[in-house]
Amino acid sequence: MRSGFVMTGSVGLVVLAAGLVALLTEGGVTHALAQSSPPAMANPAVPVTVIKVQRRDLPEYARGIGTVQAYRSVLVRARVDGTLDHIAFQEGQEVKAGDLLAEIDPRPYAATLAQARAKRASDVAQLDNAKRDLARYAALARTNYASRQQLDTQQALVEQDTANIQADDANIDSAALNLSFCRITAPIEGVVGLRLIDIGNLIHATDTTGIVSITQVHPISLVFTLPQEQLPAVRDAMKAGLPPVAATSQDGSVILSRGHLVTINNQIDQQTGTIELKARFENADEALWPGQFLNARVVIRTRKDAVTVPMTAIQTGIRGRFVYVLDAAASAVAPRDIDLLQSAQGLAVVSGLQAGETVVTDNQDQLSPGMVVTVDSGTGNPVALGPRAEATPS
Repeated sequence: MRSGFVMTGSVGLVVLAAGLVALLTEGGVTHALAQSSPPAMANPAVPVTVIKVQRRDLPEYARGIGTVQAYRSVLVRARVDGTLDHIAFQEGQEVKAGDLLAEIDPRPYAATLAQARAKRASDVAQLDNAKRDLARYAALARTNYASRQQLDTQQALVEQDTANIQADDANIDSAALNLSFCRITAPIEGVVGLRLIDIGNLIHATDTTGIVSITQVHPISLVFTLPQEQLPAVRDAMKAGLPPVAATSQDGSVILSRGHLVTINNQIDQQTGTIELKARFENADEALWPGQFLNARVVIRTRKDAVTVPMTAIQTGIRGRFVYVLDAAASAVAPRDIDLLQSAQGLAVVSGLQAGETVVTDNQDQLSPGMVVTVDSGTGNPVALGPRAEATPS
C-alpha cells in the first residue's frame, strides 16, 4: 500500500510540473520577459568635420621681442633766453616741420637788432667821409702837398671803416637770428607730447628740460632681438631684398602692422647671445606707438609646395602625432602617423600625408580605428592661410 502511494504521488508531481511549464509558456511569462529585454543596437556613426590636405607655399618666420621707437624724436628747447609769452600747440597734436610751437618775448632782441643796424649806418657814414678824405690826400700827394705817409694812413682808415661795416653786418645777422629764435617752430613733423613748461616762465638756452617733445610716428621703427643662431638665415634673407616683418600683439594673436627689415646691428650682445634688428613700418593707421612692447616676426625663408593640414586635425598618442584619415568609400576612419615639420596659427606642415587626402578635424576623442563616421555638411573646404596664420619653425 505504501509503495503504491508513493508512485502515485511522484507521478502527480511530474504531471503537476509539466502542467506548470505549459501554463507559464502559454500564459505569456516568457513573452513578457522577452518584451522587457531591449534589442541589441549597433554603434551609431560619429559625426565629424573633415578637410582636404593641401599643398601651399608657406613662409617661415623667426620670432623676437622688441620695442617700438619713434622714427625721429626731438626735445624742443629754447635757443635764446627770455620769458615764454605764448604756447601755440595742443598736447597730442600732430604738427608739420616749421609749425609755430611757442614764442619768447622778442622785445629785447628786436632792440639789439635795431642797435646793430644803427651802428652800421654810423660806420657807413664814417666810411664815406674817410673815402672822400682819401681822394683829397691822393690829389695833394700828386702835387707834393701831402706826404706819402698821410696818404697811407688815410688808406688804412678807409679799410678799417670797411671792416667795421663787415662786422656790423655780422652783428645784424646775429641779432636777426636771435630775434627769429623767439619764434620756436617744429623741427620735424610728428606728434607733440605733454607740455613741459607754462607761459610766463623765464627760460634759458641752457635749460635741459625743454618745452615739449616731438616724435615722428609716420613712419615708425621696431627694434627687436633674435637669437644669434638665426643671424645667418636673416642675412641670407636680406641678400634677396628687405624681408617682410609683422608686428604682433604680445600673445601673437593679432597682427598690428606690416613692414620690412631695414638693418641688423653691427654686433651681438655677448651677455644675452642675441642680435638687434630694426624694422620700418609706414604706420598709416597709427597702430604702433613709441614705447610699445611687441612681438616681431621676420620672414627668413619660404617653404615651397608644403603639405598642410589644420592644427585641429593633429592628435598626440603613445607613438607620437597622428591624424584620422577618412576612407570616403567605406565612410570609415583610420589613424595615420605623421611628423610635424612646421606650425602656424591654425595651420601645420606635415609629412606622412598626400595632398587630396581627407582628415578629421573634430570629435577625434570619440573615434577608433575602422569606425564608421558621418561627415557634417559644409565641410571639406581647405583652410585659407589668412593674416593670422603665419608659420613659425616648430
